Amino acid sequence: MSATQISAAGKVLKVLSAFDREHPSQTLSEVAQRTGLALSTTHRVVAELASWGVLERGEDGAWHVGLRLWEIASGCPRTQILRDVALPFMQDLYEVTHENIQLAVREGTELVFVERIAGHRSVELLTMVGTRFPIASTGMGRVLLAHAPREIQEEVLDSPLRAWTPHTVVDPKALRTQLDRIRREQVFVSDRQLSESTVAVATPVRIGRTGPVSASLGIVITADGASRARSLREPLLRAAHGISDELGRRTRTTG
Repeated sequence: MSATQISAAGKVLKVLSAFDREHPSQTLSEVAQRTGLALSTTHRVVAELASWGVLERGEDGAWHVGLRLWEIASGCPRTQILRDVALPFMQDLYEVTHENIQLAVREGTELVFVERIAGHRSVELLTMVGTRFPIASTGMGRVLLAHAPREIQEEVLDSPLRAWTPHTVVDPKALRTQLDRIRREQVFVSDRQLSESTVAVATPVRIGRTGPVSASLGIVITADGASRARSLREPLLRAAHGISDELGRRTRTTG
């Protein structure tokens, strides 16, 4: 479809999609280049988005995402209830471990990080709230993949997998075995699969103790402290079970 055939809504979405973690601030020309839209069209769309507060212009003249977009996104019901329920348990888990605590959900064949707690002594991460990764890239993603519908699993297994480090499991047969083990053992230790400096310990969060998997809860520690991974299993499970129980209770109450 050519730029002239894109609907008005499609042009708005293309402009918004031009802004991401790698491109948080852009000039009008850069937005036009990234979207493939004519400069005049880009100017018109950006001006309208700015009038709504969805885009804002900095002192340097470049554009960035506005506060209004954050306000709209924060009302997403899929993550709002989850984050409201999970945050107290994540805070308790942080107090016990003083490590990075993360919460992620699956969207198609990707995972999206929706909440995070980190201390100033915690290991530096590649992941941030709002970032997406291929679902097989992280320990939390592999937990979500293990509990995803069969067609999602097959789509991922049939696609080339990126080896982020020499430790990343990319062989489809080995990954199938890994996913089976995740389903059996509840807690998965991802040893330097996304970064050679980190180890993640992850477990599913359900709607109710035995309900469908809603999210993945994880602790990320430095690879030098990998021997601690086993000791993190119980506090991680307690937090995940607490979140699951509360999500189940709210579902029953609202249902």
